[in-house]
Amino acid sequence: MRYRVSSLTPLLVGDGRKLSPIDYMVWKDQVNVLDQPRIFRLLSRGPRLDGYLSQLKRADRLDFASWGGFAQNFADRRIPFEHPSCAVHWERSRVESLQIPTFAAGLRGPYLPGSALRGALRTSLLFAGLKDGSLEKIAALFQGDRPPRRPAEILEERVLGAGGGNRLRVMQASDSEPIASACLKVYLLRVASLRARGRGDGFELGWKQSPKGTADGSKPAEGSPLFAEMAPPGTAFEGTWTETEFLKHPDVVRALNWRQALTRESLFEAANLCAAAQIASHARYAESTGLSLVVQALEKLSSRLAEARQTGRSCLLCLGWGGGVVAHSAWLKTDDPVYREIITQGKVFRSVYPNFPFPKTRRIVFLEDRPATLPGWVLLEVFE
Repeated sequence: MRYRVSSLTPLLVGDGRKLSPIDYMVWKDQVNVLDQPRIFRLLSRGPRLDGYLSQLKRADRLDFASWGGFAQNFADRRIPFEHPSCAVHWERSRVESLQIPTFAAGLRGPYLPGSALRGALRTSLLFAGLKDGSLEKIAALFQGDRPPRRPAEILEERVLGAGGGNRLRVMQASDSEPIASACLKVYLLRVASLRARGRGDGFELGWKQSPKGTADGSKPAEGSPLFAEMAPPGTAFEGTWTETEFLKHPDVVRALNWRQALTRESLFEAANLCAAAQIASHARYAESTGLSLVVQALEKLSSRLAEARQTGRSCLLCLGWGGGVVAHSAWLKTDDPVYREIITQGKVFRSVYPNFPFPKTRRIVFLEDRPATLPGWVLLEVFE
């Protein structure tokens, strides 16, 4: 069987690598990634190598006036910006904003790791299996002198199974086949935040600044930008999908202490339930902050989710970088006082403001220099 993952919003599934400002130059509204080994071989033949190495050592970005020819002639690859305005914001940005996380890639090109797909499905299945009151026993573990290092591990094993008894063993997804590098673009993102109104009555939109501070919500250009190499909407990743029929046999199910074998239909239904809860959380946030384009994008995602649930043969997932706590947590009732107590005592977050929704930030993708959508949403389909 085969699977297809189609990106609905800009998507980044990385491998931890980033382009530093001395690894690339911006020229003609695109990021020109320099072929450094080739440059070193060229400069080693003459007297300019010492000057180039000195600038690499002390500069936060390469001087285009001196070395811009390399961007034109010695670029390993060229990644276009999503919009010409991105280059303008790049020029004005502080150096800490210029690290560009890149899409996972091998020798044959960018690909979607199967582990990212499996992780999102695991989170969705755990979300569907949790019940009200599931966190109370975990909260009790923090009452001792030594808080647990992995407080939710017992809960996960009870819902999903432990070790070789993990229910997701039935389904396996390979890494996708590589796609063309030319499909990818560099997108501009900013972090939307909530801040208290002047009289302390409610909260309003702000844009996070680096190293600290929050800009006014009506002035997104004053917020610190983020740049990321992402797959644009419509990009498709295909790979092999395997279902182990042996693990569905009644005797095997009993031996593994499962109530029932996991089916593709039940897995997709769990994923769609989780996606519906995530979209609802984002929609409340976008409506309260007045991000009208984001609201429209979430309405489109809701329509795609309704179609997926009606057919039962596909599901929506939020993958990779940029999704934040909402995309990577199986417990989305963030106003639950028990949940807030756990994350505060567990020191996962430095502070949780009692009168604010949690989380109070979202990474927002800018399209044509306007806050438009959320990253990482895809449609997963499996074909016989």
